[in-house]
Amino acid sequence: MQNVFLEIKYGVTAMHRVGSAGNNGNSNRLRKEKKLRYVLRDTDDTKHCAGINCLAVLKSSVSDGCNYLFSGSRDGTLKRWALDEDAATCSATFESHVDWVNDTVIAGDTTLVSCSSDTTLKTWNCFSDGTCTSTLRQHSDYVTCLAAAEKNTNVVASGGLGGEVFVWDIEAAVTPLSKSSDVMEDDCSNGINGSANSLSISSLRTISSSNSIAAHTTQCHGYVPIAAKGHKESVYALAMNDSGSLLVSGGTEKVVRVWDPRTGSKTMKLRGHTDNIRALLLDSTGRYCLSGSSDSMIRLWDLGQQRCVHSYAVHTDSVWALASTPTFSHVYSGGRDLSLYLSDLTTRESLLLCTKEHPILQLALHDDSIWVATTDSSVDRWPAEGRNPQKVFQRGGSFLAGNLSFSRARVSLEGSAPTPVYKEPIFTIPGTPAIVQHEILNNKRHVLTKDSAGSVKLWEITRGVVIEDYGQVSFDEKKEQLFEMVSIPAWFTVDTRLGSLSVHLDTPQCFYAEMYSADLNIIGKPEDDKLNLARETFKGLLAHWMTKRRQRLGSQASVNGNVLSGKDINSRSIANSRIEVDGNAENDSMVYPSFEFSTVSPPSIITEGSQGGPWRKKITELDGTEDEKDFPGWVLDCVLCNKLPSRDNTKCSFYLHPCEGSAVQILTQGKLSAPRILRIHKVVNYVIEKLEKPSDNANSDGTFSPGLGGRLQHSAVGDGSFRSGLKPWQKPRPSIEILCNNQVLSPDMSLATVRAYVILLTSGSRLVSLYWRIVINVSISTDAIVNFWFGHPCFCNTSGKKRL
Repeated sequence: MQNVFLEIKYGVTAMHRVGSAGNNGNSNRLRKEKKLRYVLRDTDDTKHCAGINCLAVLKSSVSDGCNYLFSGSRDGTLKRWALDEDAATCSATFESHVDWVNDTVIAGDTTLVSCSSDTTLKTWNCFSDGTCTSTLRQHSDYVTCLAAAEKNTNVVASGGLGGEVFVWDIEAAVTPLSKSSDVMEDDCSNGINGSANSLSISSLRTISSSNSIAAHTTQCHGYVPIAAKGHKESVYALAMNDSGSLLVSGGTEKVVRVWDPRTGSKTMKLRGHTDNIRALLLDSTGRYCLSGSSDSMIRLWDLGQQRCVHSYAVHTDSVWALASTPTFSHVYSGGRDLSLYLSDLTTRESLLLCTKEHPILQLALHDDSIWVATTDSSVDRWPAEGRNPQKVFQRGGSFLAGNLSFSRARVSLEGSAPTPVYKEPIFTIPGTPAIVQHEILNNKRHVLTKDSAGSVKLWEITRGVVIEDYGQVSFDEKKEQLFEMVSIPAWFTVDTRLGSLSVHLDTPQCFYAEMYSADLNIIGKPEDDKLNLARETFKGLLAHWMTKRRQRLGSQASVNGNVLSGKDINSRSIANSRIEVDGNAENDSMVYPSFEFSTVSPPSIITEGSQGGPWRKKITELDGTEDEKDFPGWVLDCVLCNKLPSRDNTKCSFYLHPCEGSAVQILTQGKLSAPRILRIHKVVNYVIEKLEKPSDNANSDGTFSPGLGGRLQHSAVGDGSFRSGLKPWQKPRPSIEILCNNQVLSPDMSLATVRAYVILLTSGSRLVSLYWRIVINVSISTDAIVNFWFGHPCFCNTSGKKRL
């Protein structure tokens, strides 16, 4: 895979890839295994929970109609906001991307196009409820930027980290060319992504930065976008004139490239910037171009003269966002220095409009105001006087922009930085603080998180809910307070890239963890029943899907929730997979309370089946039609057929001896084996049973008989009720203690915990040797003790005489 360098400053992470981004054989090999993850939210779905990467304003064509703002976030979603004078209401969430949404444009009056780090473009109806209408797959790496032609409503250009620039005819891309393609569409479309007539377009070819062409999956109905070939490195910015006859691009090569988007041919290359180009604008005619760069400079280019005509040094750090007035006379700029400036392109007069707490990522001019998006999850609307920007300059405080990058830096160091014109925004669309720190606790069901506001919360990932909100406390101190001496296999991983918890479940590792029903407080099941945490979690996640599926298949679910036998699903070959049936779990789909997910703030599933690529959807929006084309086969095997992959290391081997100096004969010979989740009190019961019936030895294979963790009758430690002929108050109550490394073990401790915290931490060995000893309860009468122990064969010498 390519090298990835992270540039971190002011809390911002900018991703740069080195070299060509074409998929190599190694990355293809890693993608073969289908995975599943789910994204948790503890609030309603009307707020973003990560930085806002892009904005687009859709003005109503009717004077009294509603205007809309579209925002795309690092949380992987887009939102539509209905705008009033001093408020904004979320009217739809567009959810289908599986990674950051990096840019969005409006093509025509009703089509929204977005691009993502998931390497796809997606189209949506601006006025829909958030259903994706098509997925376009052509890029080999993150898609970072888009550009649209205002008057040529079908033309959209896309660029990405792979050095690729594609020009799309959106109407042609989403419309089948002929009825003969219907069969191909049925095979290639992904029903997850949208309505019945939606298409998922997979790549016919990927054109790498070296101009080579690599064959890929056959594209549905044969549409191929125009490739503008020439970039050797990542593309960060695109712009197009109104008619769609001119396209400019920029990136890590530090040059502005100019293209004819109708043919993909290069027309010129403009040099002048000394660092990455991060933002581009074209005037409506295509004569003038504005560029913003990580060298802190804004440059104005005359494409007719093919040269830079002005440079504007107003920022002290990288320029990431540009927006111009309709007449292209003034430019608004923002970036890493947290500042929003307004500059007159003719007079070079500039002033500081406002400062932010976070770096500015995107700007969208809206009449006399401007929307500002940052690495925070909120969006601000600031005054801008976009129709007559000279009004702002009349307030005073302006300065003349220099033409050298160090001029502004020197002014800043001299302490003569300008004063912001505006102190407060008109109003703010609030977001939810992003999770910035997390820790998986030892019980492997709880995750401690801290968000950007400093709030610390405790999550139960098997239910997807916050069970404790501790407020603004020390994360490290709370982590220490919640420490438990337990050892459970790591069956999931977590990341917070989307600003929220994403829980990853990969086979076969996710099936390594088991717990007894008693430990999960499940009523109605034998306390010795083992539950596989991953399987129960899948049942909870797909409960709505199972219900819809039964309704679709016309089957009636029984009262106890018996699962469908699996015969109704399409047959799938499992010859190449090692599958076993979990015999300890009932073949049912009943969801236990410890695995019930919220329907108020349901998690979203991100996964991939045999066709169509990765997808994302809320668990409550699954309609029951999804099958192996949409879900990984191993997930369906688990939920529908109760089949789990073979699991290694589910047993723990150990030795059991009497304590040194004890006159009691050894109860077992050789090494014993039991489930690693077995509690020490089960070992106590085993010792008591063997003392009662010394002729019953361990099985020849070293496993306990009748089996620890199986259907062995529970006897509380010290109950002593294993001799017949005695009344309850007459029965002796000896107590058995289990020791390891001279430490008395808690009855609730598991064998895995003993090995992890008593053996490995003290001696470094993995060999578990347990020792037992008898502790006589002094409240027992002497007669009762003598009555029990003198009659026990383990206390007979070789001559058959009784001894203590």
